[in-house]
Amino acid sequence: MYINATGYYIPSERVDNEYFKDVNGLTSDWIYKRTGIKSRSKAGAGEGHNSMGLNAIEDAIKNLPYGIKDVDLIVSASYSPYDTVATLAHIAQRKYDITGAKAVYVSAACSSFVNGLEIIETYFAAGKAKKALLVCSEHNTYYSNEHDPKCGHLWGDAAVAYFLSADKVSDTDVKIKEIYTCGLGNVGKGPEGVILRPKEGGIEMPDGKDVFVNACSYMIDALDHVTKPYGMTPGELDHIITHQANKRIVAQVAHQLELDDDHFVNNIEELGNTGSASCALVFAQNRDKFKKGEKIGLTVFGGGYSCGAFLVEI
Repeated sequence: MYINATGYYIPSERVDNEYFKDVNGLTSDWIYKRTGIKSRSKAGAGEGHNSMGLNAIEDAIKNLPYGIKDVDLIVSASYSPYDTVATLAHIAQRKYDITGAKAVYVSAACSSFVNGLEIIETYFAAGKAKKALLVCSEHNTYYSNEHDPKCGHLWGDAAVAYFLSADKVSDTDVKIKEIYTCGLGNVGKGPEGVILRPKEGGIEMPDGKDVFVNACSYMIDALDHVTKPYGMTPGELDHIITHQANKRIVAQVAHQLELDDDHFVNNIEELGNTGSASCALVFAQNRDKFKKGEKIGLTVFGGGYSCGAFLVEI
């Protein structure tokens, strides 16, 4: 499976740490030391889940080596949709008048994007699709409670879009060598570790410590699964991109793998936790900086719980 084009949309507004002093009593220094976040992106007036996703698609189309109507599968991946009936996949299908394409929605918390990749891989393997669009948009601030001192200061908004094909279509394609996902609902705090109940407080993280411990462990385990088939270890990867939940999680993963922080590519300091878009977003932002032949491992952990990873070769 190949990545043909990537695009993204990040709202221009930034909310810095100082904002939260009068909202939930947390100081800028306290937030930064515990999360590595200095600011977070926030959708502006008139922006939202759907508009950000469509903007990400528009950005990806600029480098798409074929017409968008060649797409025969559209997958929307997210846990913060605006509408759980009329999904972003269907809205994209209508906007670009993509007749005959399958349109589906997938949610597995912050691992949703990787689960979307695996679904596309399966459609390709079954011969039921040849070209796909995967769009992931997270409007966290639509659901978050800024007054919550446990997690109200974490969330950022952003969207990312990948066009993918079963076969190579151009010399600029990036090969996805391996994909792995796993549900972990029976581990630790499981389904209650992170919740999003719009009528009952929005996004909440009742037990951040349990999330932290399991995220560090299972993101490494997921990397093991995608590197082992190629006789590699995660430490041999040229770059690693983790889910951008907390800079301390990234540092702990680096410590456990005995790697320098420079081995990891991040955006959390500026954008905050952009949910299931975050890992794929970091790759899209930095795609032109990666060198031919480099192998990059992207790994995620989602509240629920779930984990996933994929291995790409530039």
